[in-house]
Amino acid sequence: MSLPPTNPPPPNASADKIIIETPEQTALEFAIAGVGSRFLALAFDMLIQSVAFALLIIGGMLLIGGVFHGAFGSNWALALLILSLFIVFFGYFAIFEAVWNGQTPGKRITHIRVIKDSGRPITPAESFGRNLMRIVDSSPAFLYAVGIVSVLLSKQNKRLGDFVAGTIVIHERELQDIRPLWQPSASAAATKYGAGNLTPEEFAVVEAFLNRRSSLDAGVRFRMAEQIATRIKPKLTAPPENFPSAEQLLEGVAAERRASARYI
Repeated sequence: MSLPPTNPPPPNASADKIIIETPEQTALEFAIAGVGSRFLALAFDMLIQSVAFALLIIGGMLLIGGVFHGAFGSNWALALLILSLFIVFFGYFAIFEAVWNGQTPGKRITHIRVIKDSGRPITPAESFGRNLMRIVDSSPAFLYAVGIVSVLLSKQNKRLGDFVAGTIVIHERELQDIRPLWQPSASAAATKYGAGNLTPEEFAVVEAFLNRRSSLDAGVRFRMAEQIATRIKPKLTAPPENFPSAEQLLEGVAAERRASARYI
């Protein structure tokens, strides 16, 4: 389940924020990550990469000097070493962002995330595309001058890779920093449903409904709760026979997710 349709952000979105419309017509507002937070995340990632580079180079030199004898073997070992360094530099970002839903270790530490302009999670192909452009963004000599200039000149702080893949980098918010309009009952999280399997976008839809349900017509409220519950049930780990009514299920899932201090 993806959050919004492909509609662009409404015109009242400010330059440092992106506003996304959920299927319930609820606006979700995210702060756009600036060059400072992105550079800090990059610094953490490059530190990890530097350690990996050092280990690869030391291991490669040991193999070339001790295991692969002769010019032919040494040339092959050197070629494999160069290929490994290339994969670590470019594959590091693409693989982590694809597996960790738009985050690398550096982005996770600094609480920023890559998403699509529409609010959807990025796909592996989009992650590969945006990171392939690091060849240009990191120029000259891996100083990221091109990328920094692009971020500074872009209204939504995009580097060239973001333009190519249609992505944007946002700040996350801790759940304890959010003041929801509804409060779960004491028994709402008594059952563990496996709420951690939901994506941040799916959880945002659940919270949006719970915040607005009191203003909905009874019939619309019932149908909307049923639709959302039907879409998230396949991801839950609790036995189906333990599921309460749709609205109670959404309350329990949201309460469990909040208690885990996950980010959106």
